[in-house]
Amino acid sequence: MGLGSFIGAGRSLDGAIRRVHRAEGLGYQSVYVTHIGSRDSVTLLTIYAANSERVMLGTGVIPIYARTPANMAQSFATLDEFSGGRAVAGLGVSHKPVVEGWYGQSIDKPLKEMREYVEILRAIFRGEDPPPGEKFRTGFHFMGYEPLRPDLPIYLAGLSPGMLRLAGEIADGVVLWLCNPHYIRDVVVPTVREGREKAGKELDGFDIVAAVPSAVTDDPTPALDQLRSELVTYFHLPYYRAMLERSGFDPDAGATDEFLRVLAAVGPPDEATESVRRYRDCGATSPCVGGISGTDFDATLEALAKSLD
Repeated sequence: MGLGSFIGAGRSLDGAIRRVHRAEGLGYQSVYVTHIGSRDSVTLLTIYAANSERVMLGTGVIPIYARTPANMAQSFATLDEFSGGRAVAGLGVSHKPVVEGWYGQSIDKPLKEMREYVEILRAIFRGEDPPPGEKFRTGFHFMGYEPLRPDLPIYLAGLSPGMLRLAGEIADGVVLWLCNPHYIRDVVVPTVREGREKAGKELDGFDIVAAVPSAVTDDPTPALDQLRSELVTYFHLPYYRAMLERSGFDPDAGATDEFLRVLAAVGPPDEATESVRRYRDCGATSPCVGGISGTDFDATLEALAKSLD
């Protein structure tokens, strides 16, 4: 837990490796990558692991329909071993266009299917017989090999109260995107707490990872305009639309100035730093700085490195 970062490879893998090394040197506690139509996220984290020593390395997030539970367990167990116990398996259900269009799968009962998937993963990591599910079934066991950590951390992507509650109940953390500090305070924290209580656990120790679009700049307008354009797609996806409505915003209005001011850490160093701190103050245990295209992300990482001191 602590200040983290989202570092994608973009066009330059070498540049991303240098950025991970720099982020670790600046004191960032974690590095997350998204699973998009580019490099494989777990493979990319393995490369990052080879070029770092301390930071936690997590997917933020990989769709459960992209890999069978057996293959997902193999991938993360290998990453965890290679990194010396620094892997975080960040999982999500994704969205219909991705699941159907990319992977040829279907989202039928997202909460039930996520529960099944996590139960199977945990059993495989512990060397137990995987429980049979309705959607996912496997008899996989590691052969002649034991994972480094049978309790390898599993985080879930959460937007809706149902998934947030499930994350609190069965996972070790939650990964948030487009969830502003007020939503974290008013919806995420109390709902996750309900899930923790159902499992007989305390909220303490549960990691709330919040992606924070960030750009330290004396002229915020270009960065905000770029971010606005990058968010267009999300305002048309049902899961995000529902979350935005619960946040008090009209998804049909798009990324308004008010929405961006609450969500992002954009502006001079003091203003951007205060924006990141708001996430922490509202309950995010791991605010994670992410870049905005066309801005100097290296300078942003450096300027925000001490924002949670």
